[in-house]
Amino acid sequence: MEVDRNGLEVLGRDECLRLLRSATIGRVGTTIGALPTVLPVNFRVVDDRIVFRTTAGTKLDAATTNSVVAFEADAIDPVSHAGWSVVVTGIAREVTEPHELAELLAANIPFWAPTSDGHVVSIRTEMISGRRLSPQFHPREEES
Repeated sequence: MEVDRNGLEVLGRDECLRLLRSATIGRVGTTIGALPTVLPVNFRVVDDRIVFRTTAGTKLDAATTNSVVAFEADAIDPVSHAGWSVVVTGIAREVTEPHELAELLAANIPFWAPTSDGHVVSIRTEMISGRRLSPQFHPREEES
């Protein structure tokens, strides 16, 4: 097992994808007017792509300009402090080709907002990294 300088387990590609498939909410990081922003999305992993639905606006604008975005999902246990985090860096694009769109919509990609008009955005996972924090032992302080 590889461990980084902070004592976190470094995850391989297959484990990163497995963990992403277990999550349903992630965050897309992009820039708007040279300022960073992070937006929540419901998503699915389909083949080797992160896929989410959105309405016209910030996330779709980032996708239609083929912007490089960061995508992150994680799971943390607040009691044991155990958890994982996976980050994907890639080009976001709106999916418009009818056959590909039908295939992705069949994956039942959930909406973040109830009024979404169904644009589908895809991010490839060529650049993926992850870390896992194992449960830590935190002894209780003895009461006097």
